[in-house]
Amino acid sequence: MPPQDTAAGLNPVLPLGTGTHRTGKKTVVIGVMAFAIMNFTTVVSLRGLPAEAEYGLVSIFYFVFAAIVALIPVALIAAELAATFPQNGGIFRWVGEAFGPRWGFAAVYWQWQAWMLWLPTVLIFGSSAVAFIWWPQHFDSALAGNKLYTIAMLLVVFWATTLFTFRGMGASVRLSTLGGLFGTIIPGGILIALAALYVAMGKHIQMPLNTGFFPDFGNAGNMVLAASIFLFYAGMETQAVHVRNLKNPTRDYPLAILLATVLTVVIFVLGTLAVGVIIPHKDINLAQSLLTAYRQLWASIGLPWLGNVMAAMVAFGVLGQVSVVVAGPSVGLLSVAKAGYLPHVLQRTNSHGIPVAILLLQGVIGTALCLAFTVLPSVESTFEILGQLSNIMFLTMYLVMFVAAIRLRYTQPDKPRPFKIPGGNYGMWIVGVIGLLGSLIAGFLSFLPPRQIATGSPEIYIGLLLAGTLLEIAIPFVIFAFHKKGWKAPDSDFEPFDWQTEGRSAGQVSKGRPLVPGLAIAIPPVAVAK
Repeated sequence: MPPQDTAAGLNPVLPLGTGTHRTGKKTVVIGVMAFAIMNFTTVVSLRGLPAEAEYGLVSIFYFVFAAIVALIPVALIAAELAATFPQNGGIFRWVGEAFGPRWGFAAVYWQWQAWMLWLPTVLIFGSSAVAFIWWPQHFDSALAGNKLYTIAMLLVVFWATTLFTFRGMGASVRLSTLGGLFGTIIPGGILIALAALYVAMGKHIQMPLNTGFFPDFGNAGNMVLAASIFLFYAGMETQAVHVRNLKNPTRDYPLAILLATVLTVVIFVLGTLAVGVIIPHKDINLAQSLLTAYRQLWASIGLPWLGNVMAAMVAFGVLGQVSVVVAGPSVGLLSVAKAGYLPHVLQRTNSHGIPVAILLLQGVIGTALCLAFTVLPSVESTFEILGQLSNIMFLTMYLVMFVAAIRLRYTQPDKPRPFKIPGGNYGMWIVGVIGLLGSLIAGFLSFLPPRQIATGSPEIYIGLLLAGTLLEIAIPFVIFAFHKKGWKAPDSDFEPFDWQTEGRSAGQVSKGRPLVPGLAIAIPPVAVAK
């Protein structure tokens, strides 16, 4: 899940564009294949492959299912919203247009926190990669599983990256571009090629091939890790902010998304199977197995030392991801802050335009998350619970986004939509409901303790997730309740919502047209804060 454009989408920034795509007066037109690659690099990350390797061939079903009920609905709905509301604000504007700024602020906060909770998981993986650079192998594994080492690496890399970000977005973008190429794309291709060669050489395949492609739907505990696939696909909405730069959005966008989806699923499936081919099911470790797979695959052709090189490349890729994730959400949140929804102290920037106060706040939150290591029994269990909490926050944000998209079809029926989900309002309902059901199913599974890894007491595991979720959901509403009009910065570039410009509330239909009968039942009215 490499990071992407923040200024417009309030997600981690993409090294391929800033959201404007203009050079002087000339608008840059993005081709179908280029846009497909942009979306592909947004989503693909190697970090989570071992989690799905637990399932063997059944992982294929999970990847395809999650693409249908999560990746595609998110991408299509975000494309329509981004094309309809191209102004600055991203998810804050989209939800705010439907339900007012209170819910818009909640959505962007959940998105920000989802990235913050995701960050320690990728740092844990990065600390394992650094450990695997050295020799001998038994030392690497022991070091990667050591809590004190992991905490130290997490804090050092996180704060070093935070201080590096003070140099400006340009530096972070360059680092993330190199990290994405040399730390994700190239290592991913090498992993798949090595596994194919391993199989072709007639080596022993560790993955059982008689399990079939469908899971045991009666055993929810065995399906929990599958919910993390939704987190793998998180971020596809980011590139929707560039939909206006396509030559023919109505035709090119769905085609590019289809190409990106197929390529993403293929890479995830083959990468997952590559790990499962070489690592026995009982030995799979969420934070270490990818690195072990590289070492053993290279050893199978007599070049074990190249496994250490791969560990270094993967660690560099993590550094690129961390750099842009630290920078991206903070810059996006700055726009919302200056619009008057966060106090002036969080609006302070340095000479490079970097929100120093927000970055420092992120640092405090990241440091506090390290305390999870003192509660949970292992590095692997910490990796899992933070990943699931991040997943829940993304899903919560997506639930609100889906409902907002449906509502806006009725409250702003005549709004120009350069890209519109085919099938009229029926098409929107179909895509939206599929996304809603997929998010609800994944959200439910995220609360169940996985049977594949040790998480300590199930009651503590569920209690931590439930408490964390309730706290994260409540915080933005508390902050919003205390926001003041005087918080708006004089240099804010946030344009008014359409309903503000038209002198109506977010719940009223544009141009005085009545709500469609039954809509109030399908989507209950939400109190709008003005």
